[in-house]
Amino acid sequence: MHLLPFLRKTLLAGVCAAATLTSASAATLKIGYSDWPGWVAWQVAIDKGWLKEAGVDADFQWFDYSASLDAFSAHKLDAVMATNGDALVTGANGHKGEMILATDYSDGNDMVVAQPGITDMKGLKGKSVAVEEGLVDHLLLLTGLEKAGLSEKDVKLVNTKTNETPQVLASGEVAAVAAWQPNAGQALHMVPGARPVFTSHEAPGLIYDTIVVDPQSLHDNREQWQKLVGIWDHVVSYIKDPKTQPDALRIMATRTGVSPDAYKRFLKGTHLLTVADDKAVFTKKEGLDSLYGSSSVSDSFNVRYSVYKTPQNVDSYIDPSFVAAVK
Repeated sequence: MHLLPFLRKTLLAGVCAAATLTSASAATLKIGYSDWPGWVAWQVAIDKGWLKEAGVDADFQWFDYSASLDAFSAHKLDAVMATNGDALVTGANGHKGEMILATDYSDGNDMVVAQPGITDMKGLKGKSVAVEEGLVDHLLLLTGLEKAGLSEKDVKLVNTKTNETPQVLASGEVAAVAAWQPNAGQALHMVPGARPVFTSHEAPGLIYDTIVVDPQSLHDNREQWQKLVGIWDHVVSYIKDPKTQPDALRIMATRTGVSPDAYKRFLKGTHLLTVADDKAVFTKKEGLDSLYGSSSVSDSFNVRYSVYKTPQNVDSYIDPSFVAAVK
């Protein structure tokens, strides 16, 4: 991953908007999730029966990521698993949701991969870098350049679809690519000697992965949403405990159609957050260790690159009360 393309600007409207109340106020929580370890983690709770044990009536629906955002925008879901940046995009384009839990942050799965001989970001000065402009790894690239004392003006951007970046790097047309897994891994495999020169591990909190919930559903089903948040620590513990991790990996790998060993590698690039971690993340302050600060960075990026035109009220997208209520 990451897996995470920003929401397409074209939105379903009209009749879709009329479905808001009927879909959002249903007793069964309809939740869209997709292939990212912090979200696939919920499969553990599903398969182990922990949702029913907690009294949560939830229908987790499997999607490709962009399709899940479309479904949420069309009011067909009560909630969607999305990055904090994409939560702002869905809201700016018509269907605003509220983030009630951060499952994790990207911790290495997003990366800038450079040709052999280039050992750091400074080595990219004056060279071409392929990236899909306006998407999350464009933001990662800018962050890496800034940390190296460079700016976007110091490189030549080559706008490239993320799934094409491995081939572009292998062609020798560019000095580096910015991509998420599995594309980043494919680039490393196709170009012997290539290496990551910057990853999301070096910018923890730049990309948070969250549960974004329709406000009407939060109002109508608050008790169920609170119970769902309360299950999360059980999920994280089961995945992290060496005794139970093999079973957790088996469940997650089965859901995504890969081997447990392959999924374990993806998990290493994902920093799962406990509810205790979230209590700090949901504290309002500047900086990437706060969901508020990180989302403000994403908002500025989205406006700068015309993902949407009007800066968003970041605070209104974040509801810290659910995390705060967990004892």
